[in-house]
Amino acid sequence: MKVLLVNGSPRPDSNTLLGLHEMEKIFAAQGIETEIFNIGNKDIRGCIACGRCGELGHCVFDDAVNEFAKKLEAADGMVVGTPVYYAAPNATVQAFLQRLFYSSHFDKTMKVGAGFICARRGGTTAAFDVLNKFFTISGMPIATSQYWNNIHGGAAGEAAEDAEGMQTLRVLARNMSFLMKSIALGKEQFGLPKKETHLWTNFI
Repeated sequence: MKVLLVNGSPRPDSNTLLGLHEMEKIFAAQGIETEIFNIGNKDIRGCIACGRCGELGHCVFDDAVNEFAKKLEAADGMVVGTPVYYAAPNATVQAFLQRLFYSSHFDKTMKVGAGFICARRGGTTAAFDVLNKFFTISGMPIATSQYWNNIHGGAAGEAAEDAEGMQTLRVLARNMSFLMKSIALGKEQFGLPKKETHLWTNFI
């Protein structure tokens, strides 16, 4: 099994990356392969809703989004770690996720999603809500922990002092591991849930 870990921070020694490494240790102990995908320092533009992905099968802007989409199609789950900028995930993370979920048309049903937020102080729960919406619209179960998935720290390495926050991430990784393994067993025995043709209703 494999989980992709998205690092949304542009800083090389960020607290966000520290949190991902904490989860990485738990996944390794659970026998789950991981790969960290750094996007915070990349030039990722936003979606322009051109619709070309419907023809091409991938985003018209050929960058880290398309690279990640290929990896996600083969993976069992993904974790997105982001710093907070003005009570929301940073703009790079939002551009990445919007284009990823809009342009990749493979079935994401039962791939497990999880997000966690790193902030000096506030804005974590608002940013957390933004991440979860990408998973819930895509049939992806969300892994949960003992608290909202927040860690706190300003200066590099400071989040290591947030004992409860780091524990929350360890619990999250264990719960996510269990959920992915359980889903794999369920798919083997029962298959995926039956699909209905999507009904599109506009509110004017």
